[in-house]
Amino acid sequence: MSQPSEYYQENKLKYKSQINLLQRRIRLSSFIRLGVFISLAVLTYFLVSNTQLFIPVFIVGIGLFIFLVLYHERLVYKKIRTQHLFDINIIEIEAIQGNLASLSDGSEFNDSSHFYSNDIDLFGKGSFFHHVNRTTTSSGKITLAHTLTANEIQGIEERQMAIRELAELPQWRQGFMALSKMVSVEVKNETIVSWIKNYKPFLPVSMKYMPYVFSIISILIIFLTSMGISSFMILLLWFFLGLGITLPYIKRLNIIYQNAGSAKSTFKQYHKLLDEIENLSLESQYLNDAQLKIKTEHKKASLIFKEFSKILDAFDQRNNMLFGILGNGLLLWDLHQSKKIETWIEKYKAQVENWFETIAFFDAQISLANYAYNHPDYHYPILNKSENMIDAISLGHPLIPTETRINNNFLIKDKNFLIITGANMAGKSTFLRTVSLTIVMGNIGLPVCAEKINYHPTKLITSMRTADSLVDDSSYFHAEIKRLKFIVDQIKEEEYFIILDEILKGTNSKDKAIGSRKFVEKLVKSGSTGIIATHDLSLCDVEKEFDQIHNKYFDALIKNEELFFDYTLKEGICVNMNASFLLKKMKII
Repeated sequence: MSQPSEYYQENKLKYKSQINLLQRRIRLSSFIRLGVFISLAVLTYFLVSNTQLFIPVFIVGIGLFIFLVLYHERLVYKKIRTQHLFDINIIEIEAIQGNLASLSDGSEFNDSSHFYSNDIDLFGKGSFFHHVNRTTTSSGKITLAHTLTANEIQGIEERQMAIRELAELPQWRQGFMALSKMVSVEVKNETIVSWIKNYKPFLPVSMKYMPYVFSIISILIIFLTSMGISSFMILLLWFFLGLGITLPYIKRLNIIYQNAGSAKSTFKQYHKLLDEIENLSLESQYLNDAQLKIKTEHKKASLIFKEFSKILDAFDQRNNMLFGILGNGLLLWDLHQSKKIETWIEKYKAQVENWFETIAFFDAQISLANYAYNHPDYHYPILNKSENMIDAISLGHPLIPTETRINNNFLIKDKNFLIITGANMAGKSTFLRTVSLTIVMGNIGLPVCAEKINYHPTKLITSMRTADSLVDDSSYFHAEIKRLKFIVDQIKEEEYFIILDEILKGTNSKDKAIGSRKFVEKLVKSGSTGIIATHDLSLCDVEKEFDQIHNKYFDALIKNEELFFDYTLKEGICVNMNASFLLKKMKII
């Protein structure tokens, strides 16, 4: 398989060529269509008096013109889709180069109360979500965010298989994304699902057949009137009778039209996406289970959505004022289409939510598979239940570019705790986030930034970016204590991998040292596993009392009045600190 960048470059050139070809065909189609129209107008002028010749020529001309209109529409549709495919590959090329400007960063999903999302650059500009997200639907974006924050350790192997399988289908993924971008969806899926599930029918059962009978009678009256057999007054009275039948329902018809109109673009888009999912041959059980949600006994979900889309399109014809008046007066059009909508809702309202969820699920999975495809040098964790919680070779931070990233071998056993010391800017916090993201990525089934990793699945909980709050009248220290209390409460219920960065910063040094020591002792005695980074070297003495505690450090070297970092994790306790040096270097002191 070619490298991702090569694949995207090839696609870029291919689709650019196709766009240029389609553009030429569209111009030629427009020219031919205009020529046919002018020719038909000229022939009509000269042949109108010759009925025997005029009728067949006119029918053939109209048929040819309609064919050319439809052919032109297909060309335009294909060009728009190809343009989306071109744009998708441009986005991937830019993303590989570090430009994420055209991608949503998921800032709205930031949650300071979550187990870890606020601490590890999961959401926001330049975040992990920013790098991963390729969702094309609002519900898919929400599903992806929920996947990243689920903290779920069951079914990891199945998720790995699903991502592996979709990662090997870049053409299908891009095709799905391009289709999804074809229509601009106006409202959230949740709003549409709520409308359908809570909809209360207002039309009588008789309205299912009355429009058909009324329309037949209307056509008969129009025919008799045109033949001079019936008077125009009868047709006019019949027309006003149709309006009279419609009028009592007009308020409710307007409401259903408003709701249906906002859902129209969604169903037009989603029936094609469902068709893509239904026709995908899958081996992964995780994906198959999702695919089964959209299967019905008698008809494909895509066809059911397409049917509803057509009903909504037909109902939209009331927007044409002339047709709206004539259609309701002679065909009971609004009542007819509204009854079709009600019948569809009544039949499928119990299944609609599953269909929407399946599209959102695949939209999110495509993003994960795309990320895996874009990182062929990453490796899927080998899952085990051994005493080694994480045993990684050349583990790195996935958000740091390869050319500047320093990787580390890392081993931590179950129920062990690491105390990491180091100078300012030496890499402690970055390493904590490296381990945190590795756990999150491993749990959702993604390959991780390592040459090899054995992983005992674990849930994650962190305290790294506590903040005060004027709104909640909470000091920094109080907020931190609340966070630590939250962690203690959680580990009573389940096992977590705990990551702490410089706890108890909001109190004095002596109090901080005593409190930090007691807190670490409590975590160790609880059988927890984790890492704590600190500048307090006295905390490292706890290693002498507990076999489960091990000291590690990141170093800083001062050579020729310059500061150097190797960002390499070492055994022991850091002795080189740099705060005083930096203050002097920057002429602060």
